[in-house]
Amino acid sequence: MELLDGRKVSKEILLSLQKEVVELEKKHIHPKLVVLLVGKDPASVSYVSQKQKACVTTGVQWDQVDYETDVTTEQLIEKIQELNKDETVHGILVQLPLPKQVYVPDVIRAIEPKKDVDGFTAYNLGKLFLSTEFEYLPPCTPEGVIKILEHYKITVEGKEVVVVGHSNIVGKPLSIMLLNRNATVTTCHVFTKDLASHTKRADILCVAVGKPNLITADMVKEGAVVIDIGINRTKEGKLVGDIDFENVSKKAAYVTPVPGGMGPMTVACLMDNTVKAAKRLNKLT
Repeated sequence: MELLDGRKVSKEILLSLQKEVVELEKKHIHPKLVVLLVGKDPASVSYVSQKQKACVTTGVQWDQVDYETDVTTEQLIEKIQELNKDETVHGILVQLPLPKQVYVPDVIRAIEPKKDVDGFTAYNLGKLFLSTEFEYLPPCTPEGVIKILEHYKITVEGKEVVVVGHSNIVGKPLSIMLLNRNATVTTCHVFTKDLASHTKRADILCVAVGKPNLITADMVKEGAVVIDIGINRTKEGKLVGDIDFENVSKKAAYVTPVPGGMGPMTVACLMDNTVKAAKRLNKLT
């Protein structure tokens, strides 16, 4: 079994982006990301901190706007519209989840698609359906999965791929991006009957549910590639994924660890999207 090391691959991506940022700055272009954070949810604060560190590494400029948990949908939209017009800002990210009184679809819809570095707007998600060349600002976690497979030279074309989870953020876009690369894709979810009958067929198994030990060794084909996108905290405070890592790793040819797998890849792809957005907004691509 070989570990798909997200920390190592993400570091390579960030160092490559660092060089791109230096070149852009010579042209007086300073890639800038603005993050809107509501409240002080520990997980959200941690994710935002990781993004800020990646900005420091790459040289991408960072700005953070903090709100109390009683913020309204209208207040967030007003700020987003201001950032849409600000030519020094290239990426706008609203850290999810948001409080119940905020209507998330309206907030996401307000973001200018060319600055939507999370890849969550209908415009950017819709473009995924066309082909790989239109995957301009894809959602960061699915893009991270594609990049880690490419790094380890794991071919997707012609493979039987099973994606467990059908969220708009990971499962659905990942399924489409794999289809774009000529995989045969099965998407499973909470209503799927007999999940194991699907997962056992998978040459590549991607799991993004948020349920510890959902995938056990008997549900995995010998020699499969297993991408664990889940992140869960046990009662003891340990971070684990969606697979029974200890036993699944004995059967799989490749597996991502949690932590240190898809988390760092997601952050690296956010930086990649921010630099791409800066280039495009300045008509360099």
